[in-house]
Amino acid sequence: MPCHPARARKLLGRGRAAVLRRYPFTIILRERVGGATQPVRLKADPGSKATGVVLVDEQTNETVWAAEVEHRGERIKQALLDRRVLRRGRRTRKTRYRKPRFDNRTRPEGWLAPSLNSRMQNVLTWVSRLRRLAPVRALSMELVRFDTQLMDNPEIGGVEYQQGELAGYEVREYLLEKWERRCVYCGKTGVALQVEHIVPRNRGGSNRVSNLTLACDPCNRKKGNQTAGEFGHPKVQAQAKQPLRGAAAINSTRWALWRALNELGLPLETGTGGRTKYNRARNGYPKAHWIDAAAVGASGEAVRLHADHRPLLVKANGWGRRQMCATDKYGFPKQHRTGVKEHFGFQTGDMVRAQVPTGKYAGVHVGRVVVRPTGWFDLRSVASGRKAAVHARHCRALHRADGYSYATGEPLAAAFGEHRTRGATTEDP
Repeated sequence: MPCHPARARKLLGRGRAAVLRRYPFTIILRERVGGATQPVRLKADPGSKATGVVLVDEQTNETVWAAEVEHRGERIKQALLDRRVLRRGRRTRKTRYRKPRFDNRTRPEGWLAPSLNSRMQNVLTWVSRLRRLAPVRALSMELVRFDTQLMDNPEIGGVEYQQGELAGYEVREYLLEKWERRCVYCGKTGVALQVEHIVPRNRGGSNRVSNLTLACDPCNRKKGNQTAGEFGHPKVQAQAKQPLRGAAAINSTRWALWRALNELGLPLETGTGGRTKYNRARNGYPKAHWIDAAAVGASGEAVRLHADHRPLLVKANGWGRRQMCATDKYGFPKQHRTGVKEHFGFQTGDMVRAQVPTGKYAGVHVGRVVVRPTGWFDLRSVASGRKAAVHARHCRALHRADGYSYATGEPLAAAFGEHRTRGATTEDP
């Protein structure tokens, strides 16, 4: 059962408990097995780049633990693109290459792209870990609802979209709402506004609403045959074509994650993004992934956060690379990797405590190591971020590599300064 850090220090100092894991920091009691625990709800706010995860005591509505998990979906996508470029280059040069496969391959039902599947698996991994470490009795997740096609192209014609966002709107009224009834170039309000093409028709622009904006007569005449970017307003084009990759990623994985959590057999509460924002604003909390997770669903309306609460910042790093032959930018081999990952009982990514007796790096260092066959490791300190060269004989493992790196976030009070919200509290749970 999650407890206050002060109580954990007392139990460890008296020898009544021992450290089980460093991340998340977990102690195990030496004297007692079982006992009464309070039901804990695990809440998650899935995001395209990071996901907030919290544990909430259901009896007191106190947030007892929080973390933000940073995903590596973009890095996976970039790695796959780099591999495709190298293979295509080798085929073009007619050098050694992997032959292209046929396009008639089928994918299993529910298949997700590797970058999207990685996001979902990160969440499931931490749900599984926390269920082993805490008495989780219920789950909550934000089930975001939006139509990416409608967001990208809201002016789609046809009966199916007449009752959507544009219901009751003519094109002009829609543009007035979208551009806040002002000229997008000079910012004037209360003047006659004209419907204007961001990219002119004679330069390939269309009549789609995503290519239309509002401008006053002087600005429209002055712009002439230029695009909005050439006219000195690139932000207008950027606003008209907002990137929706993050929205598409969430939309692709939300139901897959919901089905996976539903199979765990625990009560599953869902909520919308609007409900999350309402709960957070009602309690006066700032915007953060872990705070959004605490505010998910109906149970987030009365959630309480500690002003001194520090979330655990978790970054997904993966388990290394399977590529045995490193290549240069032209795709030619330049380095061959060995299949050995462990040296002197350590592997890259382990969190260690190194006590160096003498030399340039004399002292105690705690951080993540990069191992080498020579026995001399590179260690980056968690506290200072500085690198140190330490030998394996001076290292003691604190936390074995598990595909993630860890840091501690800023307390909730830092977002407010000295301000206290009505929902924040500093007393012990």
